[in-house]
Amino acid sequence: MAESRAPEQTAAGRPDLAAMMAPLSRALVAAELPVLRAHGLSMWAYVVLLALDRQPVRSQSALAQAIGADKTRIIGVLDGLQERGLIERRADPADRRTHLLSLTAEGRRVRDAAQAGIQQQEDRLLARLPAEDRDAFLRALQTLSALPREEIVGNGARRPRTSR
Repeated sequence: MAESRAPEQTAAGRPDLAAMMAPLSRALVAAELPVLRAHGLSMWAYVVLLALDRQPVRSQSALAQAIGADKTRIIGVLDGLQERGLIERRADPADRRTHLLSLTAEGRRVRDAAQAGIQQQEDRLLARLPAEDRDAFLRALQTLSALPREEIVGNGARRPRTSR
């Protein structure tokens, strides 16, 4: 079994955010997979169920863009969710070429059950932090994860200014 290690300190006095978050993110995803499988969901199906709840009716194209998926890739995921009765797809009355998507009551139930199982595992991990650190960590993570991608990425790597 591989020993887990914290990322190395840098000259700045702390590891880079991605160096800390990427291994944690991979481990969290690995922990989620058995929970999702128990509910008959793939990771993409779960992402779709979460996204549809934030905005219940939207086009397939808008959904794909919102979750960062190729619109042709999610068609199979949507087909599977519809066959299971977890989502509804109907033609947009304003544009019959566009499908509007929404969660069904069963879709909400499955999504909520999967999310409860995932968050139960997360609570075990968060319990390793003192309560005040846990609350601050969750608030900070919610704030940073709500930032638009463009704001995080910015103009790419910027050169430091030098004095002339």
